[in-house]
Amino acid sequence: MSRPRVIIADTDADYTIPLQTKFVKEFFDRIDLEIITDGEYFDELFRRPQKAEILIISDSLYDPSLQRHNIANIFLMAEEYEEGADTDGFNLVRLFKYTSVKEIFSEIVGKSAGVLDVGNEEIRGNQIILVTSACGGVGKTTLAMGISACLTRNYKRVLYIGAERLPSFQYMLDNQTCISVPEIYTRLACPDGKVYQDIRHVIRKEIFSYLPPFKAALMSVGLQYSVYEKIAHSAKESGEYDFIVVDAESTFDENKTGLLDLADRVIVVTGQNVGAVCATNAFVSNVNGTDTGKYNFVCNNFDKDGNNALIQPDIVLKFAVNDYIESVPEYIRENIEALSKHESIQKLSFSIM
Repeated sequence: MSRPRVIIADTDADYTIPLQTKFVKEFFDRIDLEIITDGEYFDELFRRPQKAEILIISDSLYDPSLQRHNIANIFLMAEEYEEGADTDGFNLVRLFKYTSVKEIFSEIVGKSAGVLDVGNEEIRGNQIILVTSACGGVGKTTLAMGISACLTRNYKRVLYIGAERLPSFQYMLDNQTCISVPEIYTRLACPDGKVYQDIRHVIRKEIFSYLPPFKAALMSVGLQYSVYEKIAHSAKESGEYDFIVVDAESTFDENKTGLLDLADRVIVVTGQNVGAVCATNAFVSNVNGTDTGKYNFVCNNFDKDGNNALIQPDIVLKFAVNDYIESVPEYIRENIEALSKHESIQKLSFSIM
């Protein structure tokens, strides 16, 4: 059986190299990969009938006549972002060229799983699970801790990181004390790729392992928000955990995009009220690749008898809810052990495993 043919065509060689490296790293000898940076050679090649599973092509080289060739999936790398201009034909997908390479790669592989025959492959190694939301008050931290506890109860090694500028997640823990060792803050002020090993001795455990809260807001202790991304990445590299659950605040900035890029899976928590739904729509408009298997949209505290903006005719959803978490009674919300036994949270956790 012949290997899938993947063509990357762009006259900017500096742009093609990172994407080429990603394909080589993930697929190695399972695909035939061709890189074309010469416009004249490209034109000459496609004067003859061509067959390929994937064509990734820049705006400058694309021509509608390419759709006459036997190409299963064409990915047009657009120079400018155009909302709502996702597709231009049955086999053409338009992507914003200057999104991160990891997100572009995930989008391409997700939409080409059939022709690449990777649909049934398991994700290798440990995973970073980012739990986030587009607005506050939707129960994101409760859900993140419930997932962490449920994964642990199913014999997974879990590290929970409460990624907040002003830590407040500790109210759900028995030991609510903060990190008091001065050298930890000194070390985190200039973190490197081995930062987890430097702070490993302060990691605590209550059902699951977790990074204790800082003694004050990040700006008060001289830390950048990016420190959470570096801790998560370093913890993953250590190989000590099956899952690193990063509970990220709803702020959307370059630090959030860094975490989105780093994560293997993203759980976006929303509610059924108008504010939460509209905020999640705005989130989707600013993130590429939310329709791939990487993203999972969850409606938390769902009340089937309450007003539901997710089905209002005057609101056009830009996302599809994958899971509904039924409303959790107040006495359970602050009990991590009980959360791990909640049926809807267990179901979500099993989908992660």
